[in-house]
Amino acid sequence: MSKSASRARLFEIIRRRSFGRGEVTLASGRKSDFYFNLKPTMMDPEGATLLAELTYEALKDDGYDYIGGLEMGAVPLAGAIAQISWIKGHPIAAFFVRKKPKEHGARLAIEGLTRDETLAGKRIVVVEDVTTTGGSAMKAVEALREAGAEVALVFTMVDREEGAAETFAEAGLPFRALYKAHEFI
Repeated sequence: MSKSASRARLFEIIRRRSFGRGEVTLASGRKSDFYFNLKPTMMDPEGATLLAELTYEALKDDGYDYIGGLEMGAVPLAGAIAQISWIKGHPIAAFFVRKKPKEHGARLAIEGLTRDETLAGKRIVVVEDVTTTGGSAMKAVEALREAGAEVALVFTMVDREEGAAETFAEAGLPFRALYKAHEFI
């Protein structure tokens, strides 16, 4: 399937499985009359594959070492992208950032690395399912910067176009999206 055909097919899956109308309160605390819940698309075999393939194609030539982001939305995305990257012969490893480190076990904020692995000095893509103001991604960015990582890009599946681009610009972070909310409205 061509990239444009894949993008059109994924758009239809998101529209059918993950886009809705009706008043909701977003993670940012804002009210909205439309919403995206990408979990049904991320858990759908075709949706997950298309999300991973299109994201991989957008990132593959830029020399990133790792991809991940804040739990929960980033977890299925990062895993699927890592898998596709291996299949395509250009591996990008995955991780995720906990909203709050576990209070038992290793008490890690960043999961998915072995004891000998570090993100220090590595080029990282922070990935999100849906981005509104950028606050959730910035939590991941802060944890990654504390770990010494070079956050090179924030990449989202859907940008709600409600301030994230400005948030990331202020933080000096490039930001890209597969889709923008206006495409669905």
